[in-house]
Amino acid sequence: MKKETEFTHLARPKAGLGTAVNPSVTRASTLLFSDAADLYRSDVRGYGRHGGDVHDQLCDMFTHLEGGAGTTLFPSGLMACTIPIMSQVKSGDHVLLTDSAYGPTRGFCLQMLTGMGVSVDIYDPHIGAKIKDLIQENTRLIILESPGSLTFEIQDIPAITKAAKEKGVKTLIDNTWAAGIVLSPLSLGVDISCHAATKYFGGHSDIMFGAAVSADEQTAQQVSKAAKLLGNSSSPDDAYQILRGFRSIMPRFRQQEATALTLAHWLVDRQEIQTVLHPALESHPDHELWKRDFTGSGCLFSVVAQRTTAKKVEAFINALSLFGVGYSYGGFESLAIQCDPQLRRSEGEKFPGPLIRFACGLEHVDDLREDIEQALTKLH
Repeated sequence: MKKETEFTHLARPKAGLGTAVNPSVTRASTLLFSDAADLYRSDVRGYGRHGGDVHDQLCDMFTHLEGGAGTTLFPSGLMACTIPIMSQVKSGDHVLLTDSAYGPTRGFCLQMLTGMGVSVDIYDPHIGAKIKDLIQENTRLIILESPGSLTFEIQDIPAITKAAKEKGVKTLIDNTWAAGIVLSPLSLGVDISCHAATKYFGGHSDIMFGAAVSADEQTAQQVSKAAKLLGNSSSPDDAYQILRGFRSIMPRFRQQEATALTLAHWLVDRQEIQTVLHPALESHPDHELWKRDFTGSGCLFSVVAQRTTAKKVEAFINALSLFGVGYSYGGFESLAIQCDPQLRRSEGEKFPGPLIRFACGLEHVDDLREDIEQALTKLH
């Protein structure tokens, strides 16, 4: 079946006599047992922090989405990256982190991990198979993100995972941009696929949530154990909202994807823009890799504007009326941000002009194009 059909019917209660079409939400901290001996059984849930039926159903949805062996849920997308990272490393270990990683993940690795005795090296996202030259005897994890955050580099995932497996190194990817819909990293050899479910799966910019799907049972147990030891817990109401988001994610994702592509193609020919960073465009340097590994694109892309002042970039952003100014993406509203204040790359200045990121929502594409067009006059 197609994903539209699967997500409509998976995790729904079996029809009976007047069965509710949606799962029930149980709010409880204490779980009661009729037999004292059952309180310490390892095969049953002992405390509300460990989730409930709605969490189990949502885990099944994410596991099915990625074709994995198990899923752990988290109260935020960042935690869906950081705790799985911690599940794989200890003091004295070495981690390789793509230079294009999400900023907070980069900050966690370079500040928290290093402070706990884990060494971290940054690698070029275009390194491909040559990553084998960076793997040390104590390397335990390689962290990928494709496309790269803000800058949209596409990584050669199969080449990196092949080199990692040959050395017994685990791999983890932030798969939020593709939502597991247009990229299946576990099938390309990745061990853990992480999602900020806050975005597409929430869909309405009102929930913080995350999920990490593991390719094999052992890795899934490692992530789950680390989450429990670190006190991880997610709200049953939020889990229900994300489960609900699964039902409508496909039409929302497809509309936002189409809007982003239309705007990206249009901006290529604007004189105010130097470069459009969207991997589905043939002009993108990693387009062939994208075509090989992805089945589609997402709502998010960036542009490099012609050289101008920071104040004029701010004036452009402020002149937009339909694009809100704020972080995140995948919600109903479009967003735009200037990226340079938060851009962190080991190679120094990467672009010859200001970097601006667009997140396309559910507005009509013609209205969004007109909004950008009237604001472009502020750039020069």
